[in-house]
This record gives sequence, C-alpha cells and structure tokens, in this order.
Amino acid sequence: MQENIIEIESLDMDARGIGHLHNEDGTAGKVVFVEGALPGERVSFVSVKKKKNWELARMTELLRESAMRVVPKCAHFDICGGCSMQHLEASAQVAMKQRVLEDNLWHIGKVKAEMVMRPMYGPTWGYRYRARLSVRHVQKKQAVLVGFHEKKSAFVADLNSCEILPPHVSMMLLPLRELIGALSIIEQVPQIELAVGEDMTALVLRIMAPLTSADENLLKAFADAWAVQWWLQTKGPETALPFYPLNRQLHYLLPEFGVKMPFKPVDFTQVNHHINRLLVASALRLLGVRAGERVADLFCGIGNFTLPLATRGGAVVGIEGSPTLTARAMENALLNGLADKTSFLTRNLFEVTTDDLIALGKFERMLIDPPRDGAMAVCEALAGLRQSRPQMRPQRIVYVSCSPSTLARDAAILTSAAGYVLKKAGVVNMFPHTSHVESMAVFDLPQ
Repeated sequence: MQENIIEIESLDMDARGIGHLHNEDGTAGKVVFVEGALPGERVSFVSVKKKKNWELARMTELLRESAMRVVPKCAHFDICGGCSMQHLEASAQVAMKQRVLEDNLWHIGKVKAEMVMRPMYGPTWGYRYRARLSVRHVQKKQAVLVGFHEKKSAFVADLNSCEILPPHVSMMLLPLRELIGALSIIEQVPQIELAVGEDMTALVLRIMAPLTSADENLLKAFADAWAVQWWLQTKGPETALPFYPLNRQLHYLLPEFGVKMPFKPVDFTQVNHHINRLLVASALRLLGVRAGERVADLFCGIGNFTLPLATRGGAVVGIEGSPTLTARAMENALLNGLADKTSFLTRNLFEVTTDDLIALGKFERMLIDPPRDGAMAVCEALAGLRQSRPQMRPQRIVYVSCSPSTLARDAAILTSAAGYVLKKAGVVNMFPHTSHVESMAVFDLPQ
C-alpha cells in the first residue's frame, strides 16, 4: 500500500480526521477521512477505500501531534467500537459537538440561534447506565465474548473491562463471559441488555432456546453473587419478564422535583442519569411555565419531563405513541401524587395533523423530545396552525434532540413556516467519548 502525507483540517461525525489531497495546481482536491487523526495534525496514511470524490484511510504515523490529543483511558480503545473519541481531550469533544450542531442548523436548516447556550457537562467515565452488550461464542478462541462490537465490524470486541460502564458493571464482564460459557444454550444467547437504577442493576438475557434447570441455578447464583436482577427475553422487547429475584424494581430519581421514576429495563430511559437531571432542570427553566398555563410534553415516554413539569403548577398533557408507555407514565404520576395535574394520551406523533392539534386545545408551552427521526409532522402541524388558528400556537417550544440533522430540518419548518424564532441552542454531552450529539433548542413566537 502506498503511504501519503496529509494535513488534518477538521473532524467528521464519526471522529475521523478530514483532510484534502492537493491537485497539481495546488488547489484542494479529493477529501480524505483518516481514522485516528485530529485537527491540526500532520499524518501519513494508507487508503483502505477509494471513491471518486473521497477516500477512507488509516493513519500509519503521527508526524505532528495536536495539543488536543490525549492518551485513551481504555485499554481496548483501538479495537472497541463503543467509543470513537477517547483520544480527544474532553472539552475539545464538546466544542466539536457544538460545531456539529451549529453547522447542521445552518447548512440543513438555514437558521442560526440568537444565543448559543453553554454546553451541559457531566461525568466522562462510568456514566453509561444503559447498554446493549453483544454476546458471541467464538469457537477458535474457545471463549465467550461479551461487549460492544469492534470498530466498523460485526465482530464482538474482546473486552475484559469498559471505562464508560459503571465500575461495578465493568467488573462483571469477565464473570459474565464465564457464566454464558457454562450455560447449555451457549450458542443461543445473542445479547445482554443492561439497565442500572438508583439501587439495583438489571440484566436482560436474550435467549433463543429454553433454559435448563441447571442454567436457571447458574443465573440465580450469579444474581446473588453480584446483586443483580435477571430478566429473560425470548423474542421482542415486549416479551422481557423478570426471572430472579422477583422482589426488586428499577427506578431513578429526579431529586430537584421530588420525583421517583420506576422503569423496566427495556423501557427507554436516558443513558446518563447525571446529565438527565441537568437536562430536565434546564428544559423546565427554559420553558418558563407560568401559573395556569397548559403544557404539552410530546414523545413523553414514561413521564421524564411530564412529572417534573406537573410539580411546577401547570396542567401537563403527555403524548406518546405507545399505549404501554402512556399507561406506565400514568402509574408514575399516581405514585408521585401528580395524577391531578397530568393526563396522558396515546397518539402517533409521526402522523399528527393540524386538526389533531386543534382538537387537543391550546397549549401555552410545548416540550418536544423525539427519537432520532425527529418531529417533522408535529412541526408541519404547527405550521398549519399559523395559517388556520395562529392564536393556538404555543408561545414557546423547547425541543430536546438526539440528532442535529433532524433538529435542523425541523428548525427550518418552525422558523420559516410556523413563524417561530430560534432563540437559543446548545449541546448536551450525554455520551462522552462518542460522536453522539444531544442538544436542546428554544423557539419563541415573535413579540
């Protein structure tokens, strides 16, 4: 393979260094994405994939090092695909994510926030309280592997520890490998889903064949030794049921609001509990709900924002596409003594129309927290309100996003078609050391 030298100018969304080859006249030519390289560095590389307008390359030698480069904490960083940015200093990671957000807002949505909010930080290690760990029995190694996939590969990385998992979970990785290796159904266990609550840890074992009584005894002994609760999942997430012990329940706390949130290990909850507390508090502060105002919480899940909103005095309507989740959200409202201030509706928010919004009645404030697909239908329905019932539009919208590209697309609709102004936007570092960008934006109607 031919080695080349290149100057790295920036990073892409997968934390690969971006540089350009130069044409004979000195102008910038084909773009090259170099794994492991950082902005400001000069590196030699070999290409591993070539296309007409770009190349994917691997760094072979670091000729000039960036001041932002640090030694990765994890011994498995070079092979494991769970993280992509441990070699970049933590504050520089957040700055890169802020640039990604601003670039997406401008290039996709053609909008700029009037104010860039300070990023939200939290712990950078041991933060990942939710994870899906792949399991594979590798005959050649005569071993079971439990962990994340290798970088750009379907293979499971050979891990004996993980720095982004809570320490007590990291310590379980090798014992879990031994446990699965001792089961009779060693070839029929594809994954273990992890959920950590305030005072317990649940492990959901995906099984594709029945357990024997000996297998059950092994799982029970592991649960007793490591103080975990096993769930068994035979097909989709809806089939997950508690196995042992049965007298435990996961929950997390939002202490600023006096809220306790029970959840099941297959429910969607935020990965990073510390950041979730900051996120909820910040979203409510930005919404600025006043006495007597009616608030909509769209894509409400089990009530992560709905219940804290209810403690602030507004009447809150949580709307979610899953009847299972809306039922669980109401259970949580009852548990916290907030059922009189909350109601929950099951609606497909990916197909919501302006007429649907009109039927729901006027909301003074709206919080939108969609999955990666965004909330395009909701934004288009709000644009429809501008034409037919402009007085029914919420005065303020806080949009919590896990995808800067769909946020930017929806921001374009809200500003150009629905009549809002993008007042503030900023990143939330929910997933340190990864390229995942969580963010929050505030939209107001002009005064």
